[in-house]
Amino acid sequence: MKISVVVPVHNEAGNIVPLIEEIVNAMGQADAYEIIYVDDGSNDRTEAILKQALRDFPALRVIRHQQSCGQSTAIYTGVKAANYPWIATLDGDGQNDPADIPRLYDVLIRKNETKGDLWMVAGWRNKRYDSSWRLFSSKVANGVRSRLLGDNTPDTGCGLKVFSRDNFLGLPYFDHMHRFLPALILRAGGQVISEPVNHRSRTSGHSKYGTLDRLWAGVIDLFGVIWLQNRAKLPVIKEVEAD
Repeated sequence: MKISVVVPVHNEAGNIVPLIEEIVNAMGQADAYEIIYVDDGSNDRTEAILKQALRDFPALRVIRHQQSCGQSTAIYTGVKAANYPWIATLDGDGQNDPADIPRLYDVLIRKNETKGDLWMVAGWRNKRYDSSWRLFSSKVANGVRSRLLGDNTPDTGCGLKVFSRDNFLGLPYFDHMHRFLPALILRAGGQVISEPVNHRSRTSGHSKYGTLDRLWAGVIDLFGVIWLQNRAKLPVIKEVEAD
């Protein structure tokens, strides 16, 4: 396994070192790996803690946005900077469990031996530790999105995903694209499957997204992705040889 673990963060000072330690432990059997933290314009002690962590964790790389650009841009920055062909993404709040990464990677590689077109294994938080309101709003949003986009993914909001770097960089980029990766991959001719993953309570900090903020942005982006789907063309290509 040669993999880059990309972690976007914004004001997650209290979660940084514990999560890095967990990632290092999870990558113990990897052939090669790197941990790329993208600091998306934090204004707490995130930058200072990451600078100190660079001394303590040789596999760590840190990239900083001077101003906050959002989670999708932070992920895109990290993936572009990655050195390895496979990417794992994690939310920086510690609610995703890095121990799930090797298993998702193994599923991706094993199923690709027969399918060949599997681009992503997406985490599915089938047992979540969030507030009742957040669980309800997420269930509604996932149901509406799945029905309209046909992405057959129960939990696109899970930050834990494993995918091909090259295939990701070939997708159309836009703000909030991380919420629609399964639909974008299907549009491009790839396949996505979901695997149950561990989900944990947040131990430090607070959520950066309000329900109304996510709802309004999600509605606008949803119609944008529908527009992209309706204009996608997937030609059957055959190279012609001389008679």
